[in-house]
Amino acid sequence: MSNELALLSIFLLSIFVGFEVVSKVSTTLHTPLMSGANAIHGVILVGAILVADHSETTLELTLAIIAIVLATINMVGGFVVTDRMLQMFKGKPRPKKDSAGQESGGK
Repeated sequence: MSNELALLSIFLLSIFVGFEVVSKVSTTLHTPLMSGANAIHGVILVGAILVADHSETTLELTLAIIAIVLATINMVGGFVVTDRMLQMFKGKPRPKKDSAGQESGGK
């Protein structure tokens, strides 16, 4: 019983510390941190696949498959968010000029 209590305490403390750390991140650092988090989620996905490969019971396999699905969603979502944030830093496209040197556009 003591081992389960210790694991539960570590889990709850990690949730609290993780929330506090992430909530204090400035906007400027968010994109680089998301990119690093995507790499970590890739490692977690590989670990979940390895756990599924070595599972011996149905419960272990079910939990591993759930971990694979959640890690995949988290990783893909992180890449989508990072891509959207990087799109904000691109300049707006300039209007094309025709052969007479005037801007062509739909007015």
